Amino acid sequence: MKYKLITILSLVNLHCFADTNTYTGSGVVIQGEANVTNQTLFSCEHGRSRMSPVGTKSSYQKQYTVPAEVLYEEKYFAADLYNECAEITPSALSDVQISNVPIVEIDSNGEVITGYIFADNYFELYVNGKLVGVDSVPFTPFNSNIVRFKVSKPYDIAVKVVDWEEHSGLGSENNRGKRFHPGDGGFIASFSNGTVSNENWHAQTFYTSPVYDLSCLNEVGSQRLSSECSTEGKDDSIHAHSLHWDIPENWKTSREYLNWPKATVFTESVIGVNNKKAYMNFREKFSGKGARFIWSSNVVLDNLVLLRHRVE
Repeated sequence: MKYKLITILSLVNLHCFADTNTYTGSGVVIQGEANVTNQTLFSCEHGRSRMSPVGTKSSYQKQYTVPAEVLYEEKYFAADLYNECAEITPSALSDVQISNVPIVEIDSNGEVITGYIFADNYFELYVNGKLVGVDSVPFTPFNSNIVRFKVSKPYDIAVKVVDWEEHSGLGSENNRGKRFHPGDGGFIASFSNGTVSNENWHAQTFYTSPVYDLSCLNEVGSQRLSSECSTEGKDDSIHAHSLHWDIPENWKTSREYLNWPKATVFTESVIGVNNKKAYMNFREKFSGKGARFIWSSNVVLDNLVLLRHRVE
């Protein structure tokens, strides 16, 4: 019996190893969950919050932070537009004191721009490489933010967006009757000078999970495609893999993003915001201004996405 058990385990390990070897793309494949280094970045007394763990996954000489390296603990928070945890819950934009939002100066002789942002789940916004604001809630409850910055045209917007995970390194959460169910992301923003998130932005993914069959992955040019991969929930994560790509150090300012794929647009119903007051209470400043929800090509499995856009 002991010999048979060892043989079975060996066959499982060989199967997993062989499965990994079938992948020939540019990402680094790592199987299994992460080593959790922080059980949760955030907890909320006034709203339903999920654990927001941070962990690391290693392969050979490389180590990746999952779901992403973030500045959350530095507390450079953008002003709250709607945040149950801070008990800021205006029912309309008329209840928001926009003049109280601090202005981040990019150019001393520039124009003051006001931006409205809703991210599922987390964002960091940079303008010309300078940090403008960090999402005040990394996971849930869903919130929205308002930013102001002073800048001259042309300028570059860079956004790090993260779909957080309850199970670190597995891109999944306990949801819809399954312990390991992949969540979905989404980002929408509009600015007072008419700039809106849409299909003209660029988006590149740097962390995809969970992937149970590596043969579903494909790359076409700079596109890192996982549309053929299953997004169904599971009761276990035994064969879950994650894919990782190194983030360029100068991603916030480099023009290399022009080689990234264009962002994919998603409807409000796909993102599922009809019951989210953080969005619906201010819908006129989002879709009402022509902004669209954007992400990489896979809003479910791609968990770390970088966005770039130039405002002329």
